[in-house]
Amino acid sequence: MTWLVAVVLASASSVNPLVQLSGSIEALVKQVSPTVVQVVVTAYTTVDQGNRAQADLVMGRQRSIGSGVIIDAGGYIVTNGHVVDGARAIQVVIPGEKAGRGRTVDAKIVGIAREIDLALLKVDVTGLPALPLAAPGSVRQGELVFAFGSPEGLRDSVTMGVVSATDRQPDPDAPMVYIQTDTPINHGNSGGPLVNVKGELVGINTFILSNSGGSEGLGFAIPSSLVALAYPKLRQFGHLHRGEMGMVLQTLTPKLAAGLALARDAGVIVADVVAGGAAERAGIQIGDVLVSVDGQPIDNVLPLAMRLFTSNGDERVSIGVVRGERAFTTDVAVVARTNDLDRLTDLLDPETSAVPELGISRHRHHGRNRAAAAGAARAGGRHRRRARAAGRRRRRRAVDRRRHSFGQRRPRRDARGASCAHGRRARAQSDRPADRAERTAAVPHVRCELIAHVSRTVECVV
Repeated sequence: MTWLVAVVLASASSVNPLVQLSGSIEALVKQVSPTVVQVVVTAYTTVDQGNRAQADLVMGRQRSIGSGVIIDAGGYIVTNGHVVDGARAIQVVIPGEKAGRGRTVDAKIVGIAREIDLALLKVDVTGLPALPLAAPGSVRQGELVFAFGSPEGLRDSVTMGVVSATDRQPDPDAPMVYIQTDTPINHGNSGGPLVNVKGELVGINTFILSNSGGSEGLGFAIPSSLVALAYPKLRQFGHLHRGEMGMVLQTLTPKLAAGLALARDAGVIVADVVAGGAAERAGIQIGDVLVSVDGQPIDNVLPLAMRLFTSNGDERVSIGVVRGERAFTTDVAVVARTNDLDRLTDLLDPETSAVPELGISRHRHHGRNRAAAAGAARAGGRHRRRARAAGRRRRRRAVDRRRHSFGQRRPRRDARGASCAHGRRARAQSDRPADRAERTAAVPHVRCELIAHVSRTVECVV
Protein backbone atom coordinates (compact mmCIF):
# COMPACT_ATOMS: atom_id res chain seq x y z
CA MET A 1 0.00 0.00 0.00
CA THR A 2 2.86 2.38 0.84
CA TRP A 3 4.41 1.63 -2.56
CA LEU A 4 1.14 2.43 -4.33
CA VAL A 5 0.81 5.77 -2.56
CA ALA A 6 4.40 6.64 -3.49
CA VAL A 7 3.74 5.83 -7.16
CA VAL A 8 0.61 7.98 -7.18
CA LEU A 9 2.44 10.91 -5.58
CA ALA A 10 5.33 10.56 -8.00
CA SER A 11 3.01 10.51 -11.01
CA ALA A 12 1.14 13.54 -9.72
CA SER A 13 4.35 15.48 -9.14
CA SER A 14 5.60 14.62 -12.63
CA VAL A 15 2.82 16.68 -14.24
CA ASN A 16 4.23 20.02 -15.37
CA PRO A 17 2.13 22.82 -13.85
CA LEU A 18 2.81 24.97 -16.92
CA VAL A 19 1.32 22.26 -19.11
CA GLN A 20 -1.75 22.21 -16.87
CA LEU A 21 -2.03 26.00 -17.08
CA SER A 22 -1.69 25.94 -20.86
CA GLY A 23 -4.33 23.25 -21.16
CA SER A 24 -6.72 25.22 -18.97
CA ILE A 25 -6.24 28.34 -21.09
CA GLU A 26 -6.81 26.36 -24.29
CA ALA A 27 -10.05 24.96 -22.89
CA LEU A 28 -11.17 28.44 -21.84
CA VAL A 29 -10.43 29.92 -25.27
CA LYS A 30 -12.28 27.07 -26.97
CA GLN A 31 -15.28 27.77 -24.74
CA VAL A 32 -15.36 31.56 -25.17
CA SER A 33 -14.28 32.10 -28.81
CA PRO A 34 -17.61 31.01 -30.38
CA THR A 35 -19.36 33.84 -28.51
CA VAL A 36 -17.06 36.60 -29.82
CA VAL A 37 -17.90 38.28 -33.13
CA GLN A 38 -16.27 40.80 -35.42
CA VAL A 39 -18.33 43.92 -36.14
CA VAL A 40 -17.77 45.54 -39.56
CA VAL A 41 -19.27 49.01 -39.87
CA THR A 42 -19.65 51.18 -42.96
CA ALA A 43 -20.23 54.87 -42.39
CA TYR A 44 -19.79 58.14 -44.26
CA THR A 45 -17.40 60.64 -42.73
CA THR A 46 -15.48 63.68 -43.86
CA VAL A 47 -12.31 62.89 -45.79
CA ASP A 48 -9.18 64.95 -45.23
CA GLN A 49 -8.02 66.17 -48.65
CA GLY A 50 -5.14 68.23 -47.27
CA ASN A 51 -7.18 71.44 -47.50
CA ARG A 52 -8.57 72.44 -44.15
CA ALA A 53 -11.06 74.83 -45.75
CA GLN A 54 -12.61 72.05 -47.83
CA ALA A 55 -12.09 69.06 -45.53
CA ASP A 56 -15.65 69.16 -44.22
CA LEU A 57 -17.12 69.44 -47.71
CA VAL A 58 -15.87 66.07 -48.98
CA MET A 59 -17.58 62.93 -47.73
CA GLY A 60 -16.06 59.50 -48.04
CA ARG A 61 -17.02 55.99 -47.07
CA GLN A 62 -15.13 54.66 -44.07
CA ARG A 63 -14.98 51.04 -43.05
CA SER A 64 -14.20 50.37 -39.41
CA ILE A 65 -13.84 47.13 -37.50
CA GLY A 66 -14.68 46.42 -33.88
CA SER A 67 -15.68 43.49 -31.74
CA GLY A 68 -18.76 42.25 -29.96
CA VAL A 69 -19.99 39.46 -27.72
CA ILE A 70 -23.14 37.35 -27.91
CA ILE A 71 -25.05 37.55 -24.62
CA ASP A 72 -28.33 35.98 -25.75
CA ALA A 73 -28.89 32.88 -27.87
CA GLY A 74 -31.59 34.75 -29.78
CA GLY A 75 -28.97 36.79 -31.63
CA TYR A 76 -28.39 39.75 -29.31
CA ILE A 77 -24.85 41.15 -29.33
CA VAL A 78 -23.30 43.78 -27.07
CA THR A 79 -20.59 46.11 -28.34
CA ASN A 80 -19.42 49.68 -27.76
CA GLY A 81 -21.60 52.56 -28.80
CA HIS A 82 -18.73 54.32 -30.58
CA VAL A 83 -18.17 51.25 -32.76
CA VAL A 84 -21.56 51.60 -34.49
CA ASP A 85 -22.21 55.31 -34.05
CA GLY A 86 -23.20 56.83 -37.40
CA ALA A 87 -23.25 53.45 -39.14
CA ARG A 88 -24.98 53.11 -42.51
CA ALA A 89 -24.50 49.35 -42.66
CA ILE A 90 -23.39 46.78 -40.07
CA GLN A 91 -22.22 43.25 -40.65
CA VAL A 92 -21.23 40.70 -38.04
CA VAL A 93 -18.80 37.84 -38.60
CA ILE A 94 -19.91 34.88 -36.48
CA PRO A 95 -17.17 32.30 -35.78
CA GLY A 96 -17.47 28.98 -37.55
CA GLU A 97 -16.65 25.50 -36.38
CA LYS A 98 -13.15 25.72 -37.86
CA ALA A 99 -10.66 28.34 -36.72
CA GLY A 100 -10.35 31.31 -39.04
CA ARG A 101 -13.68 30.66 -40.73
CA GLY A 102 -16.95 32.40 -40.08
CA ARG A 103 -20.19 33.50 -41.64
CA THR A 104 -21.07 37.11 -42.28
CA VAL A 105 -24.60 38.27 -41.52
CA ASP A 106 -26.29 41.65 -41.47
CA ALA A 107 -27.00 43.22 -38.10
CA LYS A 108 -29.25 46.03 -36.94
CA ILE A 109 -29.00 48.37 -33.99
CA VAL A 110 -31.55 47.65 -31.28
CA GLY A 111 -30.40 50.42 -28.97
CA ILE A 112 -27.49 52.66 -27.99
CA ALA A 113 -26.66 54.05 -24.55
CA ARG A 114 -24.23 56.82 -25.51
CA GLU A 115 -23.57 57.98 -21.97
CA ILE A 116 -22.05 54.63 -21.02
CA ASP A 117 -20.85 53.77 -24.55
CA LEU A 118 -22.81 50.55 -24.99
CA ALA A 119 -24.81 49.33 -27.99
CA LEU A 120 -27.06 46.33 -28.54
CA LEU A 121 -27.16 44.65 -31.96
CA LYS A 122 -29.47 41.97 -33.32
CA VAL A 123 -28.83 39.35 -36.01
CA ASP A 124 -31.47 37.09 -37.49
CA VAL A 125 -29.73 33.94 -36.28
CA THR A 126 -30.88 31.82 -33.36
CA GLY A 127 -29.26 29.06 -31.35
CA LEU A 128 -26.03 30.99 -30.89
CA PRO A 129 -23.72 30.32 -27.92
CA ALA A 130 -23.99 33.08 -25.32
CA LEU A 131 -21.39 34.24 -22.80
CA PRO A 132 -22.63 34.34 -19.19
CA LEU A 133 -22.11 37.47 -17.10
CA ALA A 134 -20.01 37.44 -13.94
CA ALA A 135 -21.79 38.17 -10.68
CA PRO A 136 -21.76 41.85 -9.65
CA GLY A 137 -18.85 42.66 -7.38
CA SER A 138 -17.05 39.39 -8.10
CA VAL A 139 -14.07 40.97 -9.90
CA ARG A 140 -10.94 41.08 -7.76
CA GLN A 141 -7.73 43.00 -8.22
CA GLY A 142 -4.95 40.75 -9.48
CA GLU A 143 -7.12 37.99 -10.97
CA LEU A 144 -6.35 36.66 -14.44
CA VAL A 145 -8.47 37.97 -17.30
CA PHE A 146 -8.49 37.47 -21.07
CA ALA A 147 -9.37 39.95 -23.81
CA PHE A 148 -11.04 38.59 -26.95
CA GLY A 149 -11.63 40.50 -30.16
CA SER A 150 -10.24 41.68 -33.49
CA PRO A 151 -7.22 43.93 -32.78
CA GLU A 152 -6.24 45.77 -35.97
CA GLY A 153 -8.86 43.67 -37.76
CA LEU A 154 -7.24 40.34 -36.82
CA ARG A 155 -10.30 38.28 -36.03
CA ASP A 156 -10.46 35.68 -33.26
CA SER A 157 -7.53 36.97 -31.19
CA VAL A 158 -6.99 36.55 -27.46
CA THR A 159 -4.58 38.14 -24.98
CA MET A 160 -4.01 37.60 -21.26
CA GLY A 161 -3.40 39.86 -18.30
CA VAL A 162 -4.60 40.74 -14.83
CA VAL A 163 -7.11 43.12 -13.32
CA SER A 164 -5.02 46.14 -12.40
CA ALA A 165 -7.82 47.90 -10.53
CA THR A 166 -11.57 47.73 -10.03
CA ASP A 167 -13.92 50.72 -9.94
CA ARG A 168 -11.40 52.93 -11.73
CA GLN A 169 -12.42 56.49 -12.62
CA PRO A 170 -10.02 58.14 -15.10
CA ASP A 171 -11.78 61.40 -14.25
CA PRO A 172 -12.79 61.75 -10.58
CA ASP A 173 -15.90 63.74 -11.55
CA ALA A 174 -17.01 61.40 -14.33
CA PRO A 175 -20.05 59.23 -13.59
CA MET A 176 -18.52 56.18 -15.28
CA VAL A 177 -16.38 53.53 -13.61
CA TYR A 178 -14.20 50.99 -15.39
CA ILE A 179 -12.18 47.85 -14.81
CA GLN A 180 -8.52 48.61 -15.44
CA THR A 181 -6.40 45.83 -16.92
CA ASP A 182 -2.91 45.37 -18.32
CA THR A 183 -4.22 42.89 -20.89
CA PRO A 184 -2.95 44.03 -24.33
CA ILE A 185 -5.82 45.85 -26.05
CA ASN A 186 -5.52 47.61 -29.41
CA HIS A 187 -7.67 49.27 -32.03
CA GLY A 188 -10.33 46.77 -33.04
CA ASN A 189 -10.77 45.33 -29.54
CA SER A 190 -13.54 47.84 -28.83
CA GLY A 191 -16.71 46.03 -27.83
CA GLY A 192 -14.99 42.71 -27.21
CA PRO A 193 -15.31 40.80 -23.93
CA LEU A 194 -12.97 40.76 -20.97
CA VAL A 195 -13.35 37.28 -19.50
CA ASN A 196 -12.30 35.69 -16.20
CA VAL A 197 -10.90 32.17 -15.73
CA LYS A 198 -14.43 30.82 -15.28
CA GLY A 199 -15.39 31.89 -18.79
CA GLU A 200 -17.64 34.69 -17.55
CA LEU A 201 -17.96 38.19 -18.94
CA VAL A 202 -16.47 40.68 -16.50
CA GLY A 203 -16.33 43.69 -18.84
CA ILE A 204 -16.57 45.17 -22.33
CA ASN A 205 -13.21 46.45 -23.59
CA THR A 206 -13.68 50.13 -24.37
CA PHE A 207 -10.53 52.27 -24.52
CA ILE A 208 -6.86 52.55 -23.62
CA LEU A 209 -4.59 55.30 -22.34
CA SER A 210 -1.50 55.52 -24.49
CA ASN A 211 1.17 57.95 -25.64
CA SER A 212 2.12 55.80 -28.63
CA GLY A 213 -1.33 54.91 -29.92
CA GLY A 214 -0.86 51.24 -29.07
CA SER A 215 -1.27 49.14 -25.96
CA GLU A 216 0.82 50.25 -22.99
CA GLY A 217 -0.90 48.15 -20.34
CA LEU A 218 -3.59 50.70 -19.53
CA GLY A 219 -6.83 49.22 -20.82
CA PHE A 220 -10.32 49.93 -19.52
CA ALA A 221 -13.49 47.86 -19.71
CA ILE A 222 -17.12 48.61 -18.83
CA PRO A 223 -18.08 46.36 -15.88
CA SER A 224 -20.47 43.49 -16.50
CA SER A 225 -22.75 44.85 -13.77
CA LEU A 226 -23.44 47.87 -15.97
CA VAL A 227 -23.97 45.59 -18.97
CA ALA A 228 -26.53 43.60 -16.97
CA LEU A 229 -28.29 46.85 -16.09
CA ALA A 230 -28.32 48.25 -19.63
CA TYR A 231 -29.15 45.12 -21.63
CA PRO A 232 -32.85 44.69 -20.71
CA LYS A 233 -33.53 48.42 -21.08
CA LEU A 234 -31.81 48.62 -24.45
CA ARG A 235 -33.71 45.57 -25.62
CA GLN A 236 -37.06 46.95 -24.46
CA PHE A 237 -36.76 50.70 -25.04
CA GLY A 238 -33.74 51.14 -27.31
CA HIS A 239 -32.14 53.61 -24.90
CA LEU A 240 -30.95 53.79 -21.32
CA HIS A 241 -33.03 56.58 -19.85
CA ARG A 242 -31.83 57.80 -16.50
CA GLY A 243 -33.16 60.04 -13.78
CA GLU A 244 -31.90 63.33 -12.44
CA MET A 245 -32.11 65.37 -9.27
CA GLY A 246 -31.34 68.83 -10.62
CA MET A 247 -27.85 69.45 -9.25
CA VAL A 248 -24.25 69.48 -10.47
CA LEU A 249 -21.80 67.50 -8.33
CA GLN A 250 -18.04 67.43 -7.94
CA THR A 251 -15.84 65.01 -6.02
CA LEU A 252 -14.36 66.68 -2.98
CA THR A 253 -10.55 66.51 -2.86
CA PRO A 254 -8.21 67.61 -0.05
CA LYS A 255 -7.01 70.59 -2.12
CA LEU A 256 -10.56 71.66 -2.90
CA ALA A 257 -11.57 71.24 0.73
CA ALA A 258 -8.62 73.36 1.86
CA GLY A 259 -9.44 76.07 -0.66
CA LEU A 260 -13.06 76.20 0.51
CA ALA A 261 -12.08 75.95 4.19
CA LEU A 262 -14.19 72.84 4.70
CA ALA A 263 -13.86 70.60 7.72
CA ARG A 264 -14.25 67.47 5.56
CA ASP A 265 -11.93 66.47 2.73
CA ALA A 266 -13.98 63.54 1.40
CA GLY A 267 -17.42 63.37 -0.12
CA VAL A 268 -19.28 65.08 -2.93
CA ILE A 269 -19.76 68.83 -3.07
CA VAL A 270 -22.73 70.48 -4.76
CA ALA A 271 -21.35 72.83 -7.43
CA ASP A 272 -24.71 74.05 -8.72
CA VAL A 273 -28.44 73.56 -8.17
CA VAL A 274 -31.07 73.81 -10.90
CA ALA A 275 -33.67 76.41 -10.04
CA GLY A 276 -36.97 74.75 -9.27
CA GLY A 277 -35.45 71.27 -9.51
CA ALA A 278 -35.90 68.34 -7.18
CA ALA A 279 -32.70 69.08 -5.24
CA GLU A 280 -33.70 72.69 -4.58
CA ARG A 281 -37.15 71.61 -3.44
CA ALA A 282 -35.49 69.16 -1.02
CA GLY A 283 -33.48 72.00 0.53
CA ILE A 284 -30.05 71.26 -0.96
CA GLN A 285 -27.88 74.32 -1.56
CA ILE A 286 -24.69 75.14 -3.43
CA GLY A 287 -21.69 74.24 -1.26
CA ASP A 288 -23.39 71.39 0.58
CA VAL A 289 -21.33 68.23 0.99
CA LEU A 290 -23.14 64.96 0.30
CA VAL A 291 -21.82 62.12 2.46
CA SER A 292 -24.27 59.24 2.00
CA VAL A 293 -26.83 57.78 -0.42
CA ASP A 294 -29.58 55.57 0.99
CA GLY A 295 -27.54 55.19 4.18
CA GLN A 296 -24.34 54.12 2.39
CA PRO A 297 -21.29 56.41 2.80
CA ILE A 298 -19.90 57.96 -0.39
CA ASP A 299 -16.61 59.69 -1.15
CA ASN A 300 -17.06 60.33 -4.89
CA VAL A 301 -19.75 60.92 -7.49
CA LEU A 302 -19.93 57.30 -8.63
CA PRO A 303 -22.44 55.79 -6.13
CA LEU A 304 -24.95 58.57 -6.72
CA ALA A 305 -24.51 58.36 -10.50
CA MET A 306 -25.07 54.61 -10.42
CA ARG A 307 -28.17 55.16 -8.30
CA LEU A 308 -29.54 57.43 -11.01
CA PHE A 309 -28.68 54.88 -13.69
CA THR A 310 -30.68 52.21 -11.90
CA SER A 311 -33.65 54.49 -11.26
CA ASN A 312 -36.75 54.32 -13.42
CA GLY A 313 -37.98 57.72 -12.25
CA ASP A 314 -40.65 58.67 -9.73
CA GLU A 315 -38.47 57.49 -6.83
CA ARG A 316 -36.96 59.16 -3.80
CA VAL A 317 -33.37 58.85 -2.62
CA SER A 318 -32.23 59.50 0.94
CA ILE A 319 -29.13 61.72 0.89
CA GLY A 320 -26.94 62.64 3.86
CA VAL A 321 -25.89 66.31 3.79
CA VAL A 322 -23.27 68.27 5.75
CA ARG A 323 -23.64 72.07 5.74
CA GLY A 324 -21.06 73.77 7.89
CA GLU A 325 -21.33 72.13 11.30
CA ARG A 326 -24.84 70.86 10.64
CA ALA A 327 -25.54 67.33 9.38
CA PHE A 328 -28.96 66.18 8.22
CA THR A 329 -30.73 63.78 5.85
CA THR A 330 -33.17 64.73 3.14
CA ASP A 331 -35.20 62.81 0.58
CA VAL A 332 -34.68 63.94 -3.01
CA ALA A 333 -37.07 62.94 -5.78
CA VAL A 334 -35.62 61.31 -8.87
CA VAL A 335 -37.39 62.54 -12.00
CA ALA A 336 -37.03 61.56 -15.62
CA ARG A 337 -34.16 63.39 -17.27
CA THR A 338 -35.54 66.22 -19.39
CA ASN A 339 -32.48 66.91 -21.57
CA ASP A 340 -31.92 63.31 -22.64
CA LEU A 341 -31.05 63.53 -26.33
CA ASP A 342 -31.69 59.83 -26.78
CA ARG A 343 -35.37 60.44 -26.10
CA LEU A 344 -35.65 62.44 -29.31
CA THR A 345 -34.98 59.34 -31.38
CA ASP A 346 -37.91 57.63 -29.66
CA LEU A 347 -40.18 60.01 -31.55
CA LEU A 348 -38.95 58.70 -34.91
CA ASP A 349 -40.73 55.87 -36.67
CA PRO A 350 -38.24 54.17 -39.02
CA GLU A 351 -41.08 52.99 -41.27
CA THR A 352 -42.51 56.48 -41.84
CA SER A 353 -39.59 58.82 -41.13
CA ALA A 354 -36.85 57.08 -43.06
CA VAL A 355 -35.37 58.96 -46.02
CA PRO A 356 -34.35 56.84 -49.03
CA GLU A 357 -30.61 56.52 -49.54
CA LEU A 358 -28.99 59.16 -51.70
CA GLY A 359 -26.24 58.22 -54.12
CA ILE A 360 -24.01 59.59 -56.87
CA SER A 361 -23.60 57.74 -60.13
CA ARG A 362 -20.41 58.29 -62.15
CA HIS A 363 -20.28 57.72 -65.94
CA ARG A 364 -17.45 58.03 -68.44
CA HIS A 365 -17.97 60.74 -71.06
CA HIS A 366 -17.53 59.18 -74.51
CA GLY A 367 -18.97 59.53 -77.99
CA ARG A 368 -22.16 57.59 -77.49
CA ASN A 369 -23.48 59.34 -74.42
CA ARG A 370 -22.20 62.68 -75.76
CA ALA A 371 -24.43 62.20 -78.79
CA ALA A 372 -27.32 61.17 -76.58
CA ALA A 373 -26.84 64.26 -74.44
CA ALA A 374 -26.82 66.48 -77.53
CA GLY A 375 -30.02 64.85 -78.79
CA ALA A 376 -31.69 65.45 -75.45
CA ALA A 377 -30.62 69.07 -75.58
CA ARG A 378 -32.15 69.57 -79.04
CA ALA A 379 -35.41 67.98 -77.89
CA GLY A 380 -35.59 70.09 -74.76
CA GLY A 381 -36.64 73.35 -76.38
CA ARG A 382 -35.05 76.73 -76.71
CA HIS A 383 -34.62 77.42 -72.98
CA ARG A 384 -32.95 74.10 -72.39
CA ARG A 385 -30.57 74.71 -75.32
CA ARG A 386 -29.65 78.09 -73.91
CA ALA A 387 -28.99 76.57 -70.49
CA ARG A 388 -26.80 73.86 -71.94
CA ALA A 389 -24.92 76.37 -74.08
CA ALA A 390 -24.19 78.43 -71.01
CA GLY A 391 -23.02 75.30 -69.25
CA ARG A 392 -20.70 74.47 -72.14
CA ARG A 393 -19.21 77.95 -72.00
CA ARG A 394 -18.56 77.57 -68.28
CA ARG A 395 -16.94 74.19 -68.85
CA ARG A 396 -14.72 75.59 -71.62
CA ARG A 397 -13.53 78.34 -69.31
CA ALA A 398 -12.80 75.75 -66.63
CA VAL A 399 -10.92 73.62 -69.17
CA ASP A 400 -8.84 76.64 -70.21
CA ARG A 401 -7.90 77.30 -66.60
CA ARG A 402 -6.96 73.65 -66.08
CA ARG A 403 -4.89 73.64 -69.26
CA HIS A 404 -2.99 76.60 -67.99
CA SER A 405 -2.37 74.95 -64.63
CA PHE A 406 -1.26 71.63 -66.16
CA GLY A 407 0.50 72.81 -69.32
CA GLN A 408 2.59 75.73 -68.05
CA ARG A 409 4.61 73.94 -65.39
CA ARG A 410 8.21 75.05 -65.07
CA PRO A 411 10.84 72.47 -66.06
CA ARG A 412 13.02 71.03 -63.34
CA ARG A 413 16.51 72.47 -63.07
CA ASP A 414 19.72 70.78 -62.12
CA ALA A 415 22.32 71.98 -59.63
CA ARG A 416 23.83 74.40 -62.20
CA GLY A 417 20.50 76.10 -62.76
CA ALA A 418 20.02 74.75 -66.28
CA SER A 419 16.82 73.07 -67.34
CA CYS A 420 16.98 69.29 -67.15
CA ALA A 421 16.40 67.37 -70.37
CA HIS A 422 13.77 65.30 -68.63
CA GLY A 423 11.96 68.46 -67.62
CA ARG A 424 12.02 69.81 -71.18
CA ARG A 425 10.68 66.56 -72.56
CA ALA A 426 8.01 66.41 -69.91
CA ARG A 427 6.90 69.95 -70.67
CA ALA A 428 6.89 69.30 -74.41
CA GLN A 429 4.79 66.21 -73.95
CA SER A 430 2.46 67.96 -71.52
CA ASP A 431 1.83 70.73 -74.07
CA ARG A 432 0.31 68.32 -76.56
CA PRO A 433 -3.43 69.11 -76.84
CA ALA A 434 -4.46 65.47 -76.63
CA ASP A 435 -2.54 64.97 -73.38
CA ARG A 436 -3.89 68.18 -71.91
CA ALA A 437 -7.46 67.22 -72.73
CA GLU A 438 -6.95 63.71 -71.35
CA ARG A 439 -5.58 65.02 -68.06
CA THR A 440 -8.28 67.66 -67.82
CA ALA A 441 -11.02 65.06 -68.26
CA ALA A 442 -9.34 62.83 -65.69
CA VAL A 443 -9.40 65.42 -62.90
CA PRO A 444 -13.05 64.96 -61.83
CA HIS A 445 -12.75 61.22 -62.41
CA VAL A 446 -9.95 60.89 -59.86
CA ARG A 447 -11.86 63.03 -57.40
CA CYS A 448 -14.93 60.80 -57.67
CA GLU A 449 -12.80 57.73 -57.08
CA LEU A 450 -11.38 59.28 -53.91
CA ILE A 451 -14.80 60.18 -52.61
CA ALA A 452 -16.43 56.87 -53.41
CA HIS A 453 -13.69 54.45 -52.50
CA VAL A 454 -11.83 55.87 -49.52
CA SER A 455 -11.78 52.88 -47.17
CA ARG A 456 -9.92 52.84 -43.87
CA THR A 457 -9.92 50.33 -41.04
CA VAL A 458 -9.71 52.65 -38.10
CA GLU A 459 -11.32 53.29 -34.90
CA CYS A 460 -11.21 56.37 -33.13
CA VAL A 461 -10.89 54.64 -29.80
CA VAL A 462 -10.11 51.24 -28.69
